[in-house]
Amino acid sequence: MTVKQSGSTVSDADAAVLHALGEPNRLRIVTVLIAEGERACGTFPVTVGASTLSHHFKILREAKVIEQRADGQRKVNSLHPEFLARFGGLVADLSARRD
Repeated sequence: MTVKQSGSTVSDADAAVLHALGEPNRLRIVTVLIAEGERACGTFPVTVGASTLSHHFKILREAKVIEQRADGQRKVNSLHPEFLARFGGLVADLSARRD
């Protein structure tokens, strides 16, 4: 579904990304990935339990903000290419704020 208001178009995919980034721990995960490129699941600076962290990764994956790959017994996260292509300006802004 796409909603059009005042000449701009907001898709369900865009809404899912913005929803995913609207939670502080998920935003922290994304800013770490912007700075570092990729990181294993259990190494993010968040103070939530493993099941909650897993839920955050699921929301980010479903919104195509991150992607995961297996590396032995661990999962490594990186930013999804589609997210980078569609929200490159936001990524650049978040990257600049870290400096």
